[in-house]
Amino acid sequence: MDETDGYAPYEPADRDVDLTDPTYYLNRELSELEFQRRVLHEAVDDRQPLLERVRFLSLFTKNMDEFFMKRVGGLKQQIDADVTERTVDGRTPREQLTAVLEKARPMFRAQASCYLEAVRGALAAEGIRVRDYGDLTADQRGRMREYFRESVLPTLTPLAFDPAHPFPFISNLSLSLAVMTRREARADPTFTRVKIPQNRPRLVEVRGNGEGRDGSEGVEYVLLEDVVRSNLDLLFPNVEIVDTTLFRLTRNAEVRRNEEVAEDLIDMIEEVIEQRRFATVVRLEVEEDAPEAVVDLLAEQLALSDEEVFRLPGLLDYRELLSLTDLDRPDLKLDSWTPRPHPRLERDATPAVGADRAADVFSEIRRDDVLLHHPYHSFDDTVQRFLDEAANDPDVLAIKAAIYRTASDSQVIQSLIDAAENGKQVAVMVELKARFDERNNVEWVRRLEEEGIHVAYGTIGLKTHTKTALVVREEDDGVQLYSHVATGNYHSETAKGYVDLGLLTADRDVGQDLVKVFNFFTGPSLDEEFRKLLIAPVTMREELTECIRREAWHARNGRDARIVVKVNGLEDPQMVEELYRASMAGVDIDLVVRDICRLRPGLDGVTENVTVHSVVGRFLEHSRIFYFENGASAAPSQVPDDGEWGEPEWYVGSADWMTRNLDKRVEAVAPVEDRELREQLRFVLELATNDNRKRWTMNADGTYDQCHPTDGEPVVEMQRILMDRTAAAAENGDGRGVRTDHPAAPGELLVEPRRDGDERDEESGAADGESDADADADGSPDDADTGTGTADAPGTADNVTPDAAAPSAEADATGTGRADLGDGVDGPDESEKRSDASRADETDAGSGSDSDPNSGADLPPAMREHGDRWYVPDSDHYAYAVRTPDGDRRYRKTREATEELLARYYG
Repeated sequence: MDETDGYAPYEPADRDVDLTDPTYYLNRELSELEFQRRVLHEAVDDRQPLLERVRFLSLFTKNMDEFFMKRVGGLKQQIDADVTERTVDGRTPREQLTAVLEKARPMFRAQASCYLEAVRGALAAEGIRVRDYGDLTADQRGRMREYFRESVLPTLTPLAFDPAHPFPFISNLSLSLAVMTRREARADPTFTRVKIPQNRPRLVEVRGNGEGRDGSEGVEYVLLEDVVRSNLDLLFPNVEIVDTTLFRLTRNAEVRRNEEVAEDLIDMIEEVIEQRRFATVVRLEVEEDAPEAVVDLLAEQLALSDEEVFRLPGLLDYRELLSLTDLDRPDLKLDSWTPRPHPRLERDATPAVGADRAADVFSEIRRDDVLLHHPYHSFDDTVQRFLDEAANDPDVLAIKAAIYRTASDSQVIQSLIDAAENGKQVAVMVELKARFDERNNVEWVRRLEEEGIHVAYGTIGLKTHTKTALVVREEDDGVQLYSHVATGNYHSETAKGYVDLGLLTADRDVGQDLVKVFNFFTGPSLDEEFRKLLIAPVTMREELTECIRREAWHARNGRDARIVVKVNGLEDPQMVEELYRASMAGVDIDLVVRDICRLRPGLDGVTENVTVHSVVGRFLEHSRIFYFENGASAAPSQVPDDGEWGEPEWYVGSADWMTRNLDKRVEAVAPVEDRELREQLRFVLELATNDNRKRWTMNADGTYDQCHPTDGEPVVEMQRILMDRTAAAAENGDGRGVRTDHPAAPGELLVEPRRDGDERDEESGAADGESDADADADGSPDDADTGTGTADAPGTADNVTPDAAAPSAEADATGTGRADLGDGVDGPDESEKRSDASRADETDAGSGSDSDPNSGADLPPAMREHGDRWYVPDSDHYAYAVRTPDGDRRYRKTREATEELLARYYG
């Protein structure tokens, strides 16, 4: 194929595949429910610490509430508007709603079963009891009755439904009691709604606690709704209480207004917030034994069908169980994690003045780009520090930031206010349409405007989802631009629990691109030409599509082709089709998709080359990373001189591969060009695709299977490894911020072109035709060592190979495999120094070759020149170990990879 033909979509000539067929696409809503099933599994999984299981019971309720408010609400709106158009998977809104409700119902029952049959009993065994009211002693019931009389009863407002009173308004997600009462024996019962107060603790602590399993004093609770129900005679004197039923309803959150005709965007958003309170009901949850008469009354008054009513055992709302995780029971929790400062942005001590002095963060960024990993790196010590210094630096001229979500007590906003007070030009884009954060954002807009700051509220027809900031600074050589392009929000709280990335760079092209983006926020139009950033909705779809097609083109031309994408959702049908075509062309594709995925992997003739992974762990995976190999393993003679291809491409940014992100939002994705930063991204992606503890793989029907270690295989848990390696980097002052060493990340993805090995193979005319890429197909781990991190890094032993977790007696004695020799020792002792031919001979002794490839004459030049800087370790996994200049170890599987590493370190 002539290169000038460009990157047209691949059309397979040897198979008849109609990619418009709905059977090739999974349903968006059902795929999201599959993700929620994986979330629920974290509560079901008895390998989890008990209070972590409780946390996931609470999270499942929260997630499903939002799903019903947004997605089910949207489907009901379409049905009410008589929309019959089919989605790409071939379903009408009515068909989707029916399928969603059928799939959700057993999931709620599974949640109840998990709590009633497993978690509740396990809590009781640990001295944490959630009691039934009827099981309390007479003395305890007396204290609860007094608590109700003094602290709960005054907050209650019974609302009757009878000829003199209309049916009461019932707020979204509130727990309520339907109380049926009558004054006379033959009279019809009267319905009264009693709201369980949300300003009282849901778990009411009972005095007279029992004993925990270990003999320590336990704690006992009773549910507030049970306290209210059992003392209703104080609220309803002189009437017969016929029956009571606990219920909870969910309202639609898909309330929209026409932005084109709105005179004031803030007023419009406030109206939307108000209307959401009174939106249509999309779900009713009731106790399993609720009387038919009560259920029928509620369904009639709330205009619900039978399929929208959920009769459930157990609790109707598990959110407040989250308060149990605040108990001082570290034995029932995951090891705690404290985000670390990035070593390159850490504050320096200045002994001469005896005080802390902030290193110049701008000089550090200008020296080299910095990649931040949250929650492994501290938000306060990185992003917040960047903004704080900008606000107080006399050389800073302007600060611009795009805020999608931020904390209610946001220090980010305060830094922007400080900057304005210090005479900087400050412009802030606050997205008022960020769902469920609208009220918080409106308040921040008003605060910023009161300080005289230029505020843009949003863009007509688009949401601003980009997470970017720009600092303009006067320096000796002119005005310099410092950019922050991230995958996560400027939110100090979510940064402790969301996995996100942030790129700090002084790249002028990136800065100039952000200037254009911020000018769009405050001006009339969005530029359509950018130097480096991929910007939605103008260039991103086109650029990403070209990257996918280019990989297909490489595959058709016989070159290795690889795509690895990490996103939260893959929903856009056009991007799915492009991936299908790339797979049929022979591209090897790994998709790490947290939740929604329309693509079907493993279809014969279509997606045999595609694997879909999903990681669900203690932190919410939220980062977006894109890798395109781009012919980087081709021999130099094949690579064009114009640089059209031949260099791997890496990107990070705010956009998922969903239609809303690519076409209906302002998004920014930045290229990562620094080799060390690419190395960190490689480490993350390879851990994600090799995790065998929290990773799931997708089947063609949209279901998922959880990965497990095979017998004797070490546990690989990506998030725990990243905690460990970040802690190790912080302790050792490693400027990368995250140490990229672990056998589960063997270095298969390329951070730079793989060239030298190919040239050697071409020159030597290897008999077996094996190229460098083939020789090292199982990967050479970049910067792999056996260090297990710091003592306070959680779960270290579970995250390394047996060699790394527990070195052999021989290795211990000789120092082999230790990350730090200590005691001033610069190198190995004589037993370790068997890099010489003796150990090299042993390594290849059964390789089947007639001569020893590791003998001195046959060694590559760098290995001969630096014979005292490498050795053959006692390892079944790696053939070679290289001593780094800082006294560490890096492990490699092949001579070619070892030579490359030696050349990098020692020339």
